[in-house]
Amino acid sequence: MTEVTLDKATLTKLRNLQENLEVRDETGRILGYFVPAEDKATYDRIDAQVSDQELDRRAAEEVGRPLADIMRDLKELS
Repeated sequence: MTEVTLDKATLTKLRNLQENLEVRDETGRILGYFVPAEDKATYDRIDAQVSDQELDRRAAEEVGRPLADIMRDLKELS
């Protein structure tokens, strides 16, 4: 990824930005989009809606079909 270091004036304009921003040149042409970084601490306050036991149960649950069965069914359709 390419990095750009902003001058203080531009940084002041972007600080505390709460939504995505279109970045344009002086003619109005869109150069790209700026997406402000999220504060990861926000997620520390969120409790999981599913218990660890339920996640383990779901992971152990067998779902789906073997690929060989799916391929056989697709061949029968053609």
